Amino acid sequence: MLPAVARLARLVPPPAPPRPHDWSAVEARLGSALPADYRQLVDLYGGGFFTFPGDCRDQEIRFLVPSREEPYDDLVAQFAERAEIHAELWELGEPRPAELRAAGSGVLPFAYVEGNGHFLYWLVRPGTAPRDWTVILNEGRGPEWEHYGVPAAEFLLGVLTGAIDSPYFDPPTRAPRFLPDDALRH
Repeated sequence: MLPAVARLARLVPPPAPPRPHDWSAVEARLGSALPADYRQLVDLYGGGFFTFPGDCRDQEIRFLVPSREEPYDDLVAQFAERAEIHAELWELGEPRPAELRAAGSGVLPFAYVEGNGHFLYWLVRPGTAPRDWTVILNEGRGPEWEHYGVPAAEFLLGVLTGAIDSPYFDPPTRAPRFLPDDALRH
């Protein structure tokens, strides 16, 4: 297990292990390899969300997971949908973030923030291996982007501990927890 994933598992104990994914098939459908920290997080936690209370509001980060019934929570469905949305917005004149102006740069969604619509992406640049992809956030109701410069597991750990300073997240006021989708259905 990668160090950031192990630290996260100590901070937020995972539920019973979910059904493992066929990552080769998922990556074939996406046409891209995926970072190991993301695969480990999904295999450890499964579908659901990390929740943490902040000063102003409870916050929830939901990882996109392959093969979800709800397309809004499905990694593959959101990959296609978000690419279509961005292409349309940029064609209409919304400015691209500086990180996406270099030829061949792009984003792949991996999570979103419940309630406000912020999407979390990997910043994908030519010649950069998936293990080196960093997190970039697109605000849910506007054109602003914020680049964090760390991989997904480190980003999540930083948000849940308050180590990441961002206007998009309140520092946690109590311990974070993970709510699996199965628990939400009962």
